[in-house]
Order: sequence, then structure tokens, then C-alpha cells
Amino acid sequence: MGNPDHDTVESILTVPEADVVLEEQATKLRHRIDMRVLPMLFLIYVVAFLDRANISNALTLRLPQELGLTDQQPNIALAVFFVPYIIFEIPSNILLKRFSPRTWLSICIFGFGIVELGQGFVQNYSGLLATRFLLGLFEAGIFPGSFYLISFWYKREEAQKRFTGYFCSVIVASAFGGLLASAIAGLDGVGGLSNWRWIFILEGIFTILVAIAAFFYVSDFPADATWLSETEKHLVLSNSHAHSVASADKVTRKDLAVFFKDPMNYFGALMYFSAVVPVYAFAYFTPTIIKTLGFSVVQTQLHSVPPFAAAFGLCILIAYLSDRTSLRLPYLLFSGALLIAGLAILMTTHGNFSAQYGGIFLVCMGAYTAAPIVICWYLMNLQGHVERSIGSGWLISFGNTGGILAPFTFLSNSAPYYLSGYSVCVAVAALGIAATLGYALLVLRKRSKVLDDNAAKSAHTLAL
Repeated sequence: MGNPDHDTVESILTVPEADVVLEEQATKLRHRIDMRVLPMLFLIYVVAFLDRANISNALTLRLPQELGLTDQQPNIALAVFFVPYIIFEIPSNILLKRFSPRTWLSICIFGFGIVELGQGFVQNYSGLLATRFLLGLFEAGIFPGSFYLISFWYKREEAQKRFTGYFCSVIVASAFGGLLASAIAGLDGVGGLSNWRWIFILEGIFTILVAIAAFFYVSDFPADATWLSETEKHLVLSNSHAHSVASADKVTRKDLAVFFKDPMNYFGALMYFSAVVPVYAFAYFTPTIIKTLGFSVVQTQLHSVPPFAAAFGLCILIAYLSDRTSLRLPYLLFSGALLIAGLAILMTTHGNFSAQYGGIFLVCMGAYTAAPIVICWYLMNLQGHVERSIGSGWLISFGNTGGILAPFTFLSNSAPYYLSGYSVCVAVAALGIAATLGYALLVLRKRSKVLDDNAAKSAHTLAL
């Protein structure tokens, strides 16, 4: 038997050491989760966004002439994608929960890979519309489902970096699409096929391969992850506050009714809508806008890359600062200011390449930085499987109605100045700032409600 006082002192001295060990274990677990959850989801959405947006590169080649597209038919082909995409996002999240993420996401990816491949062989406008519609149907569950899944793996103060890291797949796809199109343009005539057809065929084949890999490498929810021990599962669920809701919870009509009575959900959707319109408008039309500055097809694709690279860098910086300060509001307002400044330059400056190109940089940086902040802020203020299942589907589906508006912002008859398109984007950006302030006020209002325990608890969990 040792000296009791000595034993007490020794035990006290080892408490900090124990904390250090626990922190090291938590850090290692977090890194394991990062490597196991995020890379596959990132790759999936790179191919998903490439498959939906590569038509913008094909439109700068001979697709319109070979399919006989006239007037607004190219814009309609862009917009029809979003009809099933919007309608099926909430149902897809419910099916993701029922079948498991790896099973459902793999089915969706394989489906849009087959459709993308088929799009390389369409012969007319009707065939193009059909493939675009089916792409929207199969892609509906990828984006909201991935955010829904990610939200259960991280604490709130860890979430923005991960949400932004995943969203950067959109930026990588937007930039890489131009480089890829430039490379594939050289395949014109190979196999008797035009280069724009090879864009769809090669990317479709790659997507099918990704679908096969996804079945083996997409992680399920923490409670069902076979690569975690029971202790690790408990830690993850506790940190993400997912333990408060059983994994078997199903969405009921009552849940939907309660959800849609909360005005915060409408302000959140308006915020995301306001980010989506410029994101899609410039994802689709940056090559078209740059082409009006006097570049060849290949130069246009290459000059489309740097604005997205700048957006990528700013996204990462803002995500780090946002998690470090545990704030979303000031960074969202900052991105809105960048967006409006860039649009103002493009509206008022003509014949000055440096200024106009700089305006495109600011627009891309503002729009692409705002979107992941909105998603993280909104979803991490929701609780449990039910709210996040409905909320992620609702946010992305309503926001993507902006994807229907975006293709009609930059019409060929308004070239080369596109004043109407820039004006629409400015109005939408202003709406976004108003919705952001409204959402923040509702957060403060809920925080101030302390009349009963439930309200106080709910208010305490909401973040600015």
C-alpha cells in the first residue's frame, strides 16, 4: 500500500495527461472520419456537377448546330434538368435513410452515369431534353443527401470546414470542366463523332466507374458505420447531437407540418436560392461571357478556370475563419458584398478586359463562398434525423428553383453586355442579404425565448 497523500497527488497530476490522451484520440478519430467520409462524397459530386454542367462547354462547340437548336432551346435544355431535381430531393433523402447512403447514392450515380453516356448519342432536341430530364431525376438525391450525411459526423464548430470542403467539389468541377473540354475538343472526328459528343461519353463512362467505387467506399451514418467501434460511435453521435434521435425515426406528415410552420425554414431557403442563381448562372455562362471578350474556343475554356480557382481559395479561408470564430453571419454578408461589387463592375464597365475579368473573379468568389456558409448555418441549426432529412431536401430543392431561373439570365439576344442578366443577379443578391438578416433576427428571437424549458433549450442550440 502506498502513501494515500502521494497517491492522491499522483492521480491529480495525471488528469491533464489523461485529457491530452483523450484529445489525441479524438483528433485521430476526426482525421479518420475526414478520410473515410469526405473524399468519396467529394468525388461523387465532382462527377455529378460535371455531368450536369458540361453542356455549357458543349454549347460553345457544335452541339447547337448539329442538333438544330434555335432561339431559347439551349436555355430550356439547361432548365429542364431542375424540374425533377427539385421535386425529388426530399423523397430521395427519405429513401437514402431507408436504403442506407452507400446503396442509394450508388444507385443514383449509376443511373445518371448511364444517362450521361446516352446523351453523347442524342440526335435531336427532344433527345437532349429527355436526357437532361433524366439526369435531374437521378442527381436529385446526391447534393442534399451528402450534406444530410455529413451533418451527422461533426460538431457544429467543425462543420463549416467540412461543408465547404465538400462544396468545393462544385468549384473544382466548374474549373475542371473547362480544362477537360479543352482537352476533349481535340477528339473531334475520332470514331466519326463530334468532340461535344465525346465530352458526354467519356464523362459518362467515368461516372459509371465512380458509382461502382461508391458502393464500397461511401460511409453510412455513424450508428451504422462498420469501421467504428461502439465507443467511437457513441462519441461521434454525442458530438454531433445525433444521439437525441433514434436512427430508425421515420418522417411523418406531422413532422412535415411542424417543419413548414417555422418561418426560419423559408428564410433559409431564400438565402440558398439567392446563392444558387449566380452560382448556376456563372457555372453555365462564364465560358459564354468570356467568349464575348474576344477569345477563341480553347482560350475561352482556359480563361474560365482562374475565377473558380480564386473562389476555391477564398472558400477555404472563410471556412477556417468561420469555424474558428463560430460565426456564419458576418462572412455571409461579406460574400454578398463581393458578389454585388463584381456584378456592378460587369454592368457598368465595357471594353476593359482587366476590369471585366476582375468582375467575374469577384462574382465567382462571392457566390461560391456564400453557398456553403448558408448550407452549414442552416443545417447545423436543425436537430436530428427528421429535421435534417426534411431540411436538407427542402433547402436544396427550393434553392435549386434558382437553377430554372439561371439559364434564362444570359440570353443570346442581350449579348455582349448582358445587362438584364446582371440586373437579375443583383436583385437576387439583394434578396439574399435581406433574407440573411431576417434569418439572423429569427435566431436572436428564438434565443431570447426563455418562457419554458424546451424553448430555452432550442434557443441555446441556434448559432449565428
